[in-house]
Amino acid sequence: MPWLKISLPILLIVGAVLAAVALFAARTPAVQKPAPPPTLLVDVAVAKRQPVTFVVRSHGVVAPRTRTTMVSEVSGIVVEVSPAFVAGGFFAKSDVLVRIDPRNYQTAVKRATAAVAQARTKLATENALAGYAHQDWERLRSLEAADRPASDLTLRKPQLAEAAAGLESAEADLEKATEDLSRTVIRAPYHGMVREKRADIGQFVNTGTPLAETFATDYAEVRLPIPQADLQYLELAKLNADGSLRATLSADIGAVSHEWPAVIVRTEGVFDPDTRVLHLVAQVQDPYVPDREPLRIGTFVSAAIEGTYAGEVFVIPRHSLESGRTLWMVAGDMTIQPRDLEVIRADEGLAYIATGLRDGERYTVVPPENSLPGMRVRINSE
Repeated sequence: MPWLKISLPILLIVGAVLAAVALFAARTPAVQKPAPPPTLLVDVAVAKRQPVTFVVRSHGVVAPRTRTTMVSEVSGIVVEVSPAFVAGGFFAKSDVLVRIDPRNYQTAVKRATAAVAQARTKLATENALAGYAHQDWERLRSLEAADRPASDLTLRKPQLAEAAAGLESAEADLEKATEDLSRTVIRAPYHGMVREKRADIGQFVNTGTPLAETFATDYAEVRLPIPQADLQYLELAKLNADGSLRATLSADIGAVSHEWPAVIVRTEGVFDPDTRVLHLVAQVQDPYVPDREPLRIGTFVSAAIEGTYAGEVFVIPRHSLESGRTLWMVAGDMTIQPRDLEVIRADEGLAYIATGLRDGERYTVVPPENSLPGMRVRINSE
């Protein structure tokens, strides 16, 4: 039958639709679960009070305390130099460094010695003549042949004074000749080192010719710039009391770090008008002592200067603070909360906290990004 062929597919479609509607109506409704809040993975540290003495850090270049340009005080040819008279050579106080040809000065000493002998003879002669003149005058007076006092010329006083002055002048010439002869031998004025050599054997030098640049090795000095804000952490009164503050200088030489003990002995007393820093001067005794790494002149060093005692405070990494004063605390329920702290000092790597923390409290080592108060965290390391 034709109508049956048409109605049968329609009935099948209607039945399928009714069955689908019945299945949809009989389904169990889905349960809506809230999404869990985000959890941050953080590193934490534990706050703990500890005694702290502030350290003020600076840097500078090692320089000699005493430096000298050695010059010749006489003229002549350099006839001898010491083996230590080379750049980098060490010498002791009173060591002979340079000799200048002394022959002309030895001759001058002989002439001056002879002139002194002649002047002494002349003075002795004038003394005798003055004595005879005085006796003659007394004899004339006894015979009443002289009715006036004797003049200075009669008693040969001008001649005697001239002879005495001649002796004094000859002795001064001898002293100068002797000094000039001694100056042909140039001795070291202190224990030190030759920095630059400017003369050698065979060279003719005039008076005032530079022979060498030298410096003393008993002490080395370092000028350390201190910002005005850091002066409050230094006990500068100690410089007036016992004369020193302790410091440690350090420098990397190759792959090895070396340290040298030093003392701050003075300040330069005025602020630099351009940089607004006050320079402290550190001294290192015996920088070239043989039993340790020498602190060579010209070395760039870092300095750690002992400062004031801060008491027992909390020391935390400076990068743990957000905006320089906010620390994220980790509570017992593993949530975080921000806390503003009182920072009494912050240097390049650390911040010092006097109040606002308690021993044993935990905080995030690095401030979490995009965090909100109350967010939960997981501890990566403590």
